[in-house]
Amino acid sequence: MVVEDHPVNMKLVKDLLEMEGFEVVSCVDAESALECLKGVRPDMILMDVGLPGMDGLELARILKAGGQTKDIKIIAVTAFAMKTDKDKVIEAGCDGYIAKPINTRNFAGQILELLK
Repeated sequence: MVVEDHPVNMKLVKDLLEMEGFEVVSCVDAESALECLKGVRPDMILMDVGLPGMDGLELARILKAGGQTKDIKIIAVTAFAMKTDKDKVIEAGCDGYIAKPINTRNFAGQILELLK
């Protein structure tokens, strides 16, 4: 699952993953992701931190506190690249962090590694 509000970033991530054979469910904000998770159980959630409305950190906290969603790997994909930002991402419950702009050459490989 990809949670990203910027259409260009969503298309890039989705295209890169689909080229590698991943099935991608996309959501444009935290609220639609929560709704989608009622019927879908993804292996991983790639999530922008700077979402409109509820941000990605709050969504991560909710998902990690929830029964059926607590074991889903959550990877923050964000332009926030300071050391303290990375710490906040991990403290919120994310299992990893990929900085934007993403490296298109190794992005799918990073995701495969994180799924292990």
